[in-house]
Amino acid sequence: MIRKAMRTNADAIDSGRFSARAYFPGHLAPGNQDHGLGPLATIMESFLAPGTHIKLHEHVVDEIVSWVPAGVMRHDDPKGGHLTVDADHLMVMNAGRGFQHEERTRDDDPGLRMLQIFVRPYAEGLDPGIQYGRLQEARPNEWRHVFGPSGGEASFHVRNAVDCHDIRLSAGQATSLPTEAGRATYFFVFTGCVTADDQTFSEAESGLAVEGGEIRLEAIADAVVLAFVIDVKVEVCRGGTVGDGETVRRMAAQALR
Repeated sequence: MIRKAMRTNADAIDSGRFSARAYFPGHLAPGNQDHGLGPLATIMESFLAPGTHIKLHEHVVDEIVSWVPAGVMRHDDPKGGHLTVDADHLMVMNAGRGFQHEERTRDDDPGLRMLQIFVRPYAEGLDPGIQYGRLQEARPNEWRHVFGPSGGEASFHVRNAVDCHDIRLSAGQATSLPTEAGRATYFFVFTGCVTADDQTFSEAESGLAVEGGEIRLEAIADAVVLAFVIDVKVEVCRGGTVGDGETVRRMAAQALR
């Protein structure tokens, strides 16, 4: 059985040129009082207009994955990082003891819709750092391994038991959701429309499968979907900027130029 969450229309952050909506996978789990689902804390759907600058700010503890399927997000940090995140490149900020950065779009950039995925690590006080590089080529109708736990086979890692996969599924095509025995699978429809478990999931709707077994996912319209396979029983550190539940209240204090 899949538990479904509808798209939220309430902006958690709205600063005019920058807005964001928060999705809480833990709210789909029966009896769970936590907004996160084990190590997967929050999915932030972020919108940046052209010519937007989010000033220098700090994140702590959380592992933050910037996934940009179209358009450009530009990252700068005091350690000399000047990175461009787009459909071909991924950035993972392992915030650890603290990492500062700023984000922007240029005036001639397109409007940006992206996801920032917040993962709770297994401990506090870890070393901070940035991972950045080219993603594997996305093949139509095939799952791609975007990131996984440290020490695993994925090119990008987070410091806890979450594997993320994405797929570009053509209308009329079907696949099986990534699953693993003893783990939950949470999926998010970024664009398009799919069916699963006799339910329809449209843009920015999500679902949670808490039991293993094969789950068929079929595209009604061309769709881009992310799936997270999560060990919900692992130890997590909730002391992060988002992982501790303060979530958008702190982020909303960010000022824009």
